[in-house]
Amino acid sequence: MATTSSITSFPASSITPLHLSGNTTDQQNTQLQEFLGEAVQAAYCAAIKQLDRHSAKSVLEMGKKLKAEVAESVVSIIHRHTASDKFKDEEVGSNRTYPPTYTVRPVEAQVTELRKFFPSLGSCMEKLARKPLLEGAEAWFAIPRWEALAPTYNEAVEMVLGVLATKRKFQNRIIGRLGPTYLRQGERSKLAKKILADQQQGNDILVVAAQAGMLHRGCSARRARVRMAGNEFSLGVFDMACLLLTHPERLSTDETLMIDCGGDEYSVRGDYTFDRVPLFDFDIAGIEFSVFYEDRSRNLWGTPSGFLYKIS
Repeated sequence: MATTSSITSFPASSITPLHLSGNTTDQQNTQLQEFLGEAVQAAYCAAIKQLDRHSAKSVLEMGKKLKAEVAESVVSIIHRHTASDKFKDEEVGSNRTYPPTYTVRPVEAQVTELRKFFPSLGSCMEKLARKPLLEGAEAWFAIPRWEALAPTYNEAVEMVLGVLATKRKFQNRIIGRLGPTYLRQGERSKLAKKILADQQQGNDILVVAAQAGMLHRGCSARRARVRMAGNEFSLGVFDMACLLLTHPERLSTDETLMIDCGGDEYSVRGDYTFDRVPLFDFDIAGIEFSVFYEDRSRNLWGTPSGFLYKIS
């Protein structure tokens, strides 16, 4: 079974993350330096009060080791606070996992399957899947560029859902309501896809490091978005429909972790009030495609996401 615990991620140092928002600004660097300096000064003052000549001598003798430990501790504390507390009450415990039959196929096999469904698809840089995985990612997935299949994102979504409906028992609860006034890509996910396409220029099928929902299970869609790493982005309906075509086992039992497509936003009235999120569910009738509130957390759902890295 492909879970976060059963798939080995290589150390993050072996592959460099590519953060969506870019590097820190000069102003941010100055502010960070100032308040971290103040924190170090405060720690020094507090520590001095607890030292005498003998203990101070012992501390000074530690030299390099002490400096390294302090630096490591500060970095760890900073990293712990990079995750936003926004919408933190929109998390619940979840023990949902992937079905035992779910196994991620090699990218080459995924590409072969996608070309069966969409014969017009061109090239893919399969060799990228030989790279180590970033922290948080479970496996490499082959996901087409929607532009290779249709003129608009909404038409591409309708196309892949149509193909999925021919391969599986499928209920579309929002049929006829998938136009641009109802469904759109989130800005972060849209930017990530552009970066991926630029990195893998000229290829119809992108190779994406991703996780299929376990990492953010039990979170509302908007909580999952704000707690993601700097190089992480939510996957949308198009991505997940393609993944379900190449990995039907991912959604094949009613006890599995269901899929929250947080990379997309949905307006239930088609009035550009995008406060819902598309979902893939499963029951005895097969796959169900519907929408849910973006601010509601449920133990049944998990938000799949992709990860960007620097390609030299």
